[in-house]
Amino acid sequence: MQEALKLKENERKALAEQVDTYVRSIPDFPEPGIIFRDVTTVIQDAEGLVTSVEAMEKVADYLKEDVDAIVGLESRGFIFGMPIAKDWKKGFIPVRKKGKLPCETISQKYDLEYGQAEIEIHTDAIKPGQKVLIVDDLIATGGTIEASIKLIEQLGGEVVGCLFLIELAGLKGREKLKNYNVEAVVTYDGK
Repeated sequence: MQEALKLKENERKALAEQVDTYVRSIPDFPEPGIIFRDVTTVIQDAEGLVTSVEAMEKVADYLKEDVDAIVGLESRGFIFGMPIAKDWKKGFIPVRKKGKLPCETISQKYDLEYGQAEIEIHTDAIKPGQKVLIVDDLIATGGTIEASIKLIEQLGGEVVGCLFLIELAGLKGREKLKNYNVEAVVTYDGK
């Protein structure tokens, strides 16, 4: 049933082309050979922000009825996750960097290119059996999303999908999420 509700390839391509016009690509940042995909140009433009949120909602619309809440990752996942939660009339749950949430939390470490980082979620944020959609601006290596999934599942939640504005396919983050529905509006082949 869900497969039948997915956007057709030509519709996805049109959405990607619209959003891509707002993404600033910066060559050789942070190092030679890397093209940095900057979403600040997307969100600083009112039309770009609306276009990108609506595009994200369209590519994940087939999951909408299965979702109880939206989980957004600090910080750009908040920017894109909140309007989706509002439009879909779902609750919003923040996943934050360690030390930022005021009540009892659980945390999960994950690897970065040069070290480790840690994220956390309130222990009462997810109810057992609650179905969530994780939203972030970009998937690269998938480490942050993988850590978020572990937190959600540790609390008894079910991840029905992961939604991104941008995917950097060359970093193979989707491979870490092979057991989940993964949607991205714009996919760039490189890193």
